[in-house]
Amino acid sequence: MEATTATAATPRTQPGRLTGMSWAHFLNDGAANYLPGVLPAILVSLNLSVALAGTIMAALLMGQALQPLVGLLADRVGGRVMVALGLAGSSLGGALVGFTSDVWALLGVLVLIGVSNSFFHPQALAGVRRLGGDKPGTAMSIFLVGGEVGRGVWPAIASWVVVQWGLAYLWVLALPALLTLPFLLRWAPSLPPRAGDAAPVQWRCHAGPLTRLVAFSTLRSLMIFSVVTFVPLMWTQAGGSLTTGASFITVMLVIGVIGNVGGGHLSDRLGRRPLLIAAMSISVVMLAAFLMAEGLWLWIALGVLGICLFATLPLTILIAQDILPENRSLGSGMALGLSNGLAALGIMALGPIAAEGGATAPLWVALAGGIVTVPLALGLPEHVRRDSR
Repeated sequence: MEATTATAATPRTQPGRLTGMSWAHFLNDGAANYLPGVLPAILVSLNLSVALAGTIMAALLMGQALQPLVGLLADRVGGRVMVALGLAGSSLGGALVGFTSDVWALLGVLVLIGVSNSFFHPQALAGVRRLGGDKPGTAMSIFLVGGEVGRGVWPAIASWVVVQWGLAYLWVLALPALLTLPFLLRWAPSLPPRAGDAAPVQWRCHAGPLTRLVAFSTLRSLMIFSVVTFVPLMWTQAGGSLTTGASFITVMLVIGVIGNVGGGHLSDRLGRRPLLIAAMSISVVMLAAFLMAEGLWLWIALGVLGICLFATLPLTILIAQDILPENRSLGSGMALGLSNGLAALGIMALGPIAAEGGATAPLWVALAGGIVTVPLALGLPEHVRRDSR
């Protein structure tokens, strides 16, 4: 009887479904984030100023600020339908980007993509934790790897499609997601709805750690978005090719997968706070090195920067879920979506700075924000690891 109880109390990891969820994340985040790779071509096609680059990226990202509200709803209704709706909407929006004929149509499509992302992530993140059994950090890392590879690879793929065939053929990138949707409904766990008589969220108790966590995640996201948005523009303004500019994004995000896997795995063993402090300290140094480097060192600095930045991503999501254990979709939405939405406002403000001081100026501002994350990390709550026995 004791052995049976212990087995039931420690659910096993489900690697097959985790892999499927990671693949769905690859498709969702790929469709939702290839804009930076083709942004220079879109600015030329629609005859837009570089000062609007931040506004265009903000339109894509601000919809993600709805994630806390979507997460609250997801906790209330349970299930998994929102995950499928999110992937479908992101893919549809990504397919429509190439058909926009003016800036307002483009902004509308990008808002659709951002809102769809809000539907996909909170419920998916809460479900993945259930699939991880007694290794939530490792499971979160596996899931996030798919998203980061998608965000890294798809800008390069999209830029290649545009160079070869033109913007109108971006719809081809939506086909894998359409074929995946039927399988996603089997891979995603069906979450139980939150009981109507469950204790309400104790906002007074959680306000301090949540505020610190959102501030940390916002500044971390601002560093990522600044590199993704302005590095390709910096490269093309210097006379470089569209595909090479997109490849900088690919290097940072794909090599950043090492950080996704390593961060989650090490957090299960060593704790989260020391990793957050070390990773963000190195990130600041690497961004400064990139801004002053040349040649091969540019690629090396971006690779290390990606590893460090994305090592923090699973940790902040898990911290948010631990702060709100009865509302994990809501916690995930605050750590990821709300922070991304606030960072999007920062990107919008950095657009005019890029127009006045060049595409490198916003990167220095983002670096300053990265410095602030280090003292913020010192005050974040640490995970209490239970005895595995």
